[in-house]
Amino acid sequence: MKEKIKVGIIGSAGYTGGETLRLLLNHPYVEVAFVQSRSQAGKPVTSTHTDLLGETDLLYSADFNPAVDVLFLCMSHGESKKLLDEHIFPAATRIIDLGNDFRLNNKTGDREFVYGLPEYQREKITAAKNVANPGCFATTIQLGLLPLAKAGILKEVHTTGITGSTGAGQKLQDTTHFTWRANNISAYKTLTHQHLGEIYQTLKALQPGFSEAVHFVPWRGDFTRGIFVTSLVTTALSLEAIIKLYEDYYAPHPFTHVIRETIDLKQVVNTNKCLINLEKVGDKLAIHSITDNLLKGASGQAVQNMNLMFGLEETEGLRLKGTAF
Repeated sequence: MKEKIKVGIIGSAGYTGGETLRLLLNHPYVEVAFVQSRSQAGKPVTSTHTDLLGETDLLYSADFNPAVDVLFLCMSHGESKKLLDEHIFPAATRIIDLGNDFRLNNKTGDREFVYGLPEYQREKITAAKNVANPGCFATTIQLGLLPLAKAGILKEVHTTGITGSTGAGQKLQDTTHFTWRANNISAYKTLTHQHLGEIYQTLKALQPGFSEAVHFVPWRGDFTRGIFVTSLVTTALSLEAIIKLYEDYYAPHPFTHVIRETIDLKQVVNTNKCLINLEKVGDKLAIHSITDNLLKGASGQAVQNMNLMFGLEETEGLRLKGTAF
């Protein structure tokens, strides 16, 4: 049996903190050393994450113990860099940041962060001391485009995606309130979404010279979790050739699957999977990609990255069943 990895979670009262804790409590090679939350200090973890009743007796702590093997930072954007600038952690402590602080500006002090999309650069993550977890929309869009970029044939992209209310975080906002969200849908951050930067960064690294635009329109959906993205590109390749390209690219990756049948969101909710379906009419290729925004788009991918960083089987603690019905 492998030695237990001691982990700490900072900012653990929100959605991603709760999902990260849920996964780690059931991980065979992990010991949760502490869960920190300034707002909930002293209270049982189950006072906010009621789904964990019977799973843990942990209390939220106000402070954190830096002497752990790995820290998961589940804080608001901007807070991770502030924390690392103000506190010194042992060099041996690895850090996985679920915010956007180091996805583009990948260094603070002596710590350099590797962009944590395993299907893009698994080997670099395996050797990394610090990982910047990708954004949820960024993950779902990129997984739909990586094989084309790797083949050097990606052209201008028109993409739209719909996400559940948990993608906006736990803090109540007008657009996450039930009475607004129910039976409603809206576009937001049209063509300006913050995840575009990391998407361009990856595509240009895979396909040097890529200078085409990625036009992205995100939508708010009337459901709690999951992301459904459709990207439209132009290509002369046949559908069968494209499917083979995708199947070959994702063959070594356990969580991303190319599906020939129609896909739907419930197939991936509560899992770390990404499902991809391809359709083609004329020279237009439609790439459908779906994920759970809180798992493959956040906490699940963070645990996947931890597994790679510590030499564990990539799927440890992540064999989860989708809701499906």
